[in-house]
Amino acid sequence: MKVPEVERDHRLREIVSREAWIIEGVYRSWVEPSLSAADQIIVLTPPLSVQESRIWNRYEERIFGNVPGEKRETLEDVQRLITWNREYNLKKLPHFIAQSNYRDKIIQVNDNLELIERYCKRE
Repeated sequence: MKVPEVERDHRLREIVSREAWIIEGVYRSWVEPSLSAADQIIVLTPPLSVQESRIWNRYEERIFGNVPGEKRETLEDVQRLITWNREYNLKKLPHFIAQSNYRDKIIQVNDNLELIERYCKRE
């Protein structure tokens, strides 16, 4: 169930007003306040094959009842998600990175280990 926009936006303002926070999401239109308030924007870009494998695995886990939850995706839902995910990763995300006013804040990594290595080198 989606949270009403007014409540969602209020929660986001509360979060970004804190001294330290981490959020995630691909919905730039409403997370814009977090982008401007962020010290760093970490863009995690694992290979599409890894992403798609995870989408299929999650679907299978839900189908077999191994993951608790109400959401019941159909095969068509998963195919739409994979199509959306490809479009996002191949077009929308690169465009955001290239055209962003926040390029100086963006750190792009392929996996968690790469992120850890970058932060370990900084300290």
